[in-house]
Amino acid sequence: MTFGEITALADISIDFPAGGIHAVVGQNGAGKTTLARTIAGIVRPDTGSLHIHGQDIETGNVQSARRAGIELVHQSFALPPSFTVAEALEFGRGGGIGFFSRKELARRAGELLDTLEMDIDPDSRIRDLPIELQQAVEIARALSSNARILILDEPTAVLPPPEIESLFQRIRKLGDSGVTVLLILHKTREIEAVADSITVLRNGRFVAGPLPCEEIEADRVAEMIMGTETEKPDPGSGQSDGMTRPAHDGDPGQVKPMPSGPASAYGSALELSGVRTDDTAAGICLDDVTLSVKCGEIVGIAGVEGNGQATLMRVLAGLAGVSEGRMDVCGTPAGELTLAQRRSLGLRIIPFDRNSEGLSLTSMLWENWVAGELVGKPLFSLINPPDIRQRCTASMSIWGVNYSSVGQHAGSLSGGNCQKLILARELDDAARTVIAAQPTRGLDIGATSFVWSTLRTARHNGCGILLISSDLDELFEISDRILVMRSGRIVCQFGPPFDVVQTGRAMMGAAA
Repeated sequence: MTFGEITALADISIDFPAGGIHAVVGQNGAGKTTLARTIAGIVRPDTGSLHIHGQDIETGNVQSARRAGIELVHQSFALPPSFTVAEALEFGRGGGIGFFSRKELARRAGELLDTLEMDIDPDSRIRDLPIELQQAVEIARALSSNARILILDEPTAVLPPPEIESLFQRIRKLGDSGVTVLLILHKTREIEAVADSITVLRNGRFVAGPLPCEEIEADRVAEMIMGTETEKPDPGSGQSDGMTRPAHDGDPGQVKPMPSGPASAYGSALELSGVRTDDTAAGICLDDVTLSVKCGEIVGIAGVEGNGQATLMRVLAGLAGVSEGRMDVCGTPAGELTLAQRRSLGLRIIPFDRNSEGLSLTSMLWENWVAGELVGKPLFSLINPPDIRQRCTASMSIWGVNYSSVGQHAGSLSGGNCQKLILARELDDAARTVIAAQPTRGLDIGATSFVWSTLRTARHNGCGILLISSDLDELFEISDRILVMRSGRIVCQFGPPFDVVQTGRAMMGAAA
C-alpha cells in the first residue's frame, strides 16, 4: 500500500488467532495505524485480501468490515462532543433513521453500559466526561454493534496513569468474553501487562508474530522494533538515504548540542508568582500558581488531564489573559509581551495537540518548520524558500523524520513524525526556556529515548524546561523536581527518589 512515494505497507501477511489480546508494535511510520485502518475498511490496499473467520471481506469498505464484526477506536475520539452518551451510542449503532424518545435512548444505553460494567450516566454530554470515560464510551459504541474484532489505536496515549489499569481490566474482560482485541501499543511495560501475543512491524513490513508474550523477552522485542544498525532503508519504501534514516539508530550522545549562551546568564528560566485567570473559556482557571524553573533544570508537572495544564500552557504562550500575578522569562517580565516577543527571549512551546495546535496539516513540511521564525513578522515578509528547504532538510535529518520531500503536506506524516517535526522546529539553537507538553505522546521506544536525550542535553547546556506530562514514567525518568497540579493549583512538590503511589495519591486528591 502506497501514499505518493511512501510505501506504508509492503506484502503484509498476518494470521491473528480468534480471541485473546494481540499487541501490534513498531516504530512510528512502521505501518501500525495503516494496518488498523485497512482491516477496518477505511483505506483500500493496492493488493491483497482480508479474511475474517474464513470469510473473504471486501477491502476499503467500512460497512463490509462492520458487518463482519470489525470496529476501530481511533486515538483521536470521533463521537460528537455535544451528544449525550445515549445519543452517541445510538449514533454508533448505525441503525439508520429512526424515532426514539430520550427516555428510550437512555434506557437502551443504560442496558449496554450495565452489560459492559461501565458506570456512566447516559444523559451526560460527551464533552463533560473525563478523558477516560470518553474513551469508555468510544469502546461501548464499538461494541454496541456486537463487534467480534475490536481494534484500539494507542488507547493508553490519552489516559492518566491511574486509569490505564482500569482500561486494561476492561480489555481483559473483552478478551475473556471471546472478542478478539488488537492493540496498537508503544510501551513494553504495557504490552507485558495486558497482551497475550505480540506482532512487530518495521518500515511497513512484517517482522514477526503473533508471538506469545510469555515466550519473548522485552529486550528482544525492542531489538525487533528498532532493527540492526547495519540495515538500510528499503528503496521501495520511499525513504531516501541521509534524509529519513532514524537519528535514534545511533548513539544518543550524537544529539545536536544546544548552546549554553544567554540562558545561563540568569538564575531562572521561568518564574510565575501568584498567577490567576478568570476566563473559563480557556479551560479550568489557574488559582494562585507559583512556580520556578531554573536554567539547567527540568521541572515536571504531573496531574490528571483537565486540571489546568492546558490553561497554564495558554498563559505561557500569551493566549490566555492573567487577572493577577507575574510571569518572567529569563529574568524579563513577560506578562504583557506577545508570543513573538516571548520567542525572542528564547521561549519555545511544544503544544499538547500536534495536529490542531502544532502544525498546519495542509501546509508543506518546510512551511511548518519555518513557522517559528516567522511569528510576529509581516504577512508578506521576504523569505528565501531554497535556503529554508535546505535548512529544514538538515534539521529533520537530525531528528529522524520519516518523509519523502520537504514539499509534502504535514498531514501525510505519521503522528510520531509530526511530533518530531515540531521538536525539530522548537528545540533550535535559540531555545532558552522550553515548555514541553506531552513531548513523547505517540512516539515509539527509540524516538522517546531520543527526545529524552535531547531534553537532557538542553538542560545540561543551560535551558530551563517545564515538562507537562500525564506519563509518570516519563516524569520520573528525566525530571529534577515534580509539581502536582490539581484543580488549577500547584498542590505539592516531590523530589527524587519519586514514588508512584505518593504522586498518584496527590494527583487524585488523596492525602500525599
